[in-house]
Amino acid sequence: MTSTLPGRRSLPCAIPDTPLAAAIPGIETCVHCGFCLQACPTYVNLEDENDSPRGRIVLMRAVVEGELPLDDPSVGAHIDRCLGCRACETACPSGVPYGQLLEATRATLRAARPMPLLGRAVLGVFQKIAALRAMLFASRIVRATGVPSLFARVGGRLGFASAMLASTRNALREHDYDFGMPGSRGAVALLLGCVMDGLFSRTNRATRRTLRANDYRIRGAPGQVCCGALHAHAGDLDAARALARKNIDAFERSGADFIGVNAAGCGAMMKEYGHLLADDPEWAQRAEKVAARVRDVSELLAAAGPRPGGSLPARVTYDAPCHLLHAQRIAGPPLAVLRAIPDLTLIPLTDAEQCCGAAGIYNLLEPATSNAVLAPKLRHIASTGAEWVATGNPGCLMQIGAGLRRANARARAIHPIDLLDASYAALSRQPSGTPTVQVGDSAVRADG
Repeated sequence: MTSTLPGRRSLPCAIPDTPLAAAIPGIETCVHCGFCLQACPTYVNLEDENDSPRGRIVLMRAVVEGELPLDDPSVGAHIDRCLGCRACETACPSGVPYGQLLEATRATLRAARPMPLLGRAVLGVFQKIAALRAMLFASRIVRATGVPSLFARVGGRLGFASAMLASTRNALREHDYDFGMPGSRGAVALLLGCVMDGLFSRTNRATRRTLRANDYRIRGAPGQVCCGALHAHAGDLDAARALARKNIDAFERSGADFIGVNAAGCGAMMKEYGHLLADDPEWAQRAEKVAARVRDVSELLAAAGPRPGGSLPARVTYDAPCHLLHAQRIAGPPLAVLRAIPDLTLIPLTDAEQCCGAAGIYNLLEPATSNAVLAPKLRHIASTGAEWVATGNPGCLMQIGAGLRRANARARAIHPIDLLDASYAALSRQPSGTPTVQVGDSAVRADG
């Protein structure tokens, strides 16, 4: 049985009152021009029209109009294989909100086709703060033993997961410093993040230091939780909304001028809280106001200059996180951060705008496609001869870092903020104006 959507000319809808039905205006925006095809990593690697944004939108329309049932296995397979990188949005001349369509489709399909057990388990842990902290604490203990490095080249999911964990070790020495800035640029409350706080806590500390060094004040936001990105991307919109409400409350209470985020996927999610809670009369306006204060840390630093640091002789290439470049449309600020580092050689990376294959928990659920997408990225990195691959998202850091380890490459993945922090530390240690810190081969060897 079908119904006609209000305001539309006899468009049949077999699934009224679902997220996908509400997303029909977005589906109608697509003119099937094909500009998205070469931007889509799954289409480029799998060469299947159904695994392109255009093809998936055709499938979405077929489900809406009742031509295909919700439990059609081919629909589920092609929707599941989407990385959600949103590169198609950058390429699209019609402004199709593909990321929102994908989330609405997955939320609608979940009613007839539950997520695999592994995915449900991971999302369940990220929704419960006590379980998440316990898991990340255990992960740090395992990392400290060195066992993940030993298993990094084992085949299958165990080997790749081990390589991902091993790659979270920071090879740079940590040094505190204080340039005594008054903080006149405003107050920033930092999203600590789940994986960032649990496995990249040194990067979080570096974020605080570099912001203070660029005239920002840091404020806490107690009560914050997971941003909800993993849940929204997987179609669990109810969980994503519940987490968003907790974060909105926490960051409202912080009273900060800005909400600083050093994880691209989390920043993209928080900037879309207004869309996520648009139908909630109690929270919609609050969500919009909080979303308007969210900034990637590179945006904040670029707005301040950023101030130059000390000499850091290193060869670095930059890989753009999808949810920074395509979802948030931020391209220049991360490069400005790296260019503020004297003696750092920034080497262009071919297809830096292409996805690395991480995509939240995608690399756990679709490992074959994830590895196929990662392979050309690793080849391009190798061709640069860089010692470091800078990228501003924990999933990308772990995905690329694991790939480099398993390929026995000497390069390592690192957050751009860690490099700027090391540069500022060098400046603070040698006020003569010509400080130097070594971050080349010796640092790479230091972390195994």
